[in-house]
Amino acid sequence: MKINSSFDSGNIEVVSYDDPKNITLNIATDSNSEFKQWFHFKLHGETGQTVGFEILNAQDCSYVDGWDDYQVVASYDRQYWFRVETEFTADKTLKFSKQLEQSTIFFAYFEPYSYERHQNLIQVSQLSDLCEHQVLGSTVDGRDIDLLVIGDESKERKIWVTARQHPGETMAEWCAEGLIDRLLDQNDALSRSLLDKAVFYVVPNMNVDGSYRGNLRSNAAGANLNREWQTPSLDKSPEVYHVRAKMKETGVDAYLDLHGDEALPYVFVAGTEGVPSYSDKIKSLEDEFKSVLMSVNPDFQDEFGYDKDEPGKANMTVANSWVGEEFNCLSYTLEMPFKDNANLPNKETGWSSERSYILGQTLLNPLYQLVDKLR
Repeated sequence: MKINSSFDSGNIEVVSYDDPKNITLNIATDSNSEFKQWFHFKLHGETGQTVGFEILNAQDCSYVDGWDDYQVVASYDRQYWFRVETEFTADKTLKFSKQLEQSTIFFAYFEPYSYERHQNLIQVSQLSDLCEHQVLGSTVDGRDIDLLVIGDESKERKIWVTARQHPGETMAEWCAEGLIDRLLDQNDALSRSLLDKAVFYVVPNMNVDGSYRGNLRSNAAGANLNREWQTPSLDKSPEVYHVRAKMKETGVDAYLDLHGDEALPYVFVAGTEGVPSYSDKIKSLEDEFKSVLMSVNPDFQDEFGYDKDEPGKANMTVANSWVGEEFNCLSYTLEMPFKDNANLPNKETGWSSERSYILGQTLLNPLYQLVDKLR
């Protein structure tokens, strides 16, 4: 038997595997940080063998509430990922087991989105006449900060989308891929009509270093990028520094920042109620965005989510707050679950890459309805 996490986005520490039915593990912390929750590893055993796992430090992870009603994802081919029955025990460890149908199986916190797939997304997208690939700068580890400009930059309305500031939130890049693919579909009447009026600036992965390193929330320097927007630096948070500079160059009329939430089993948004410039106009845009999205995708709801900030009490280091205030625009954080959507559960897969992708496609519907109102 062998356990390995020495690959793109791998993360696990083996404590003991003397007993195949009780393999004990720990989740490693993020690079230069104390965050931890993401795991991704491969096990090679014998077909028909039952293997059991116990993650001993689950109670010490960053979002302990995230383990309640959570189910691990697994895959034999790294294409189809299914849920494995999981228990957060009275001893505050995470336990799961699986009888092997093949000799090698992968387990993860959520379906991974590899750096290789990210590069493929960039390269394939640039083949479209509608898309230009730009490199905004370099990450801490020297990787490219990729931007896809979709549409004609002379268009008056500028719509920005960023994803995966927190690298373990892989559903965010699956969602971004869905949005990008629909924008580039020249047979889609809605996307063609939207691009007649607006240009999109899409950063599919803000944190490629953390993604590759197997981090949950931090970049290579240990920075939580979604707390760096007020005063980013080239040494600690170059990813935010360069994206923010490009935003100032282009302007922003609407902004979506794509994320995943460990604890809440819902799809929801967080707006800018707490920023100083919040107005009735922005509230109207927010309300219409939510109404249209609910009408086209029942995975989205507006009953459960984060508490709204009191007026003037927003955390201005957070992306959607800083962007909303800087550009006085519609600015949303969109959250998806690591678990399942409690309103529309799927026992086999839970919330998945496919549902994230479809959500990304349907995000264009409210933007299409609102585009003329953004200025």
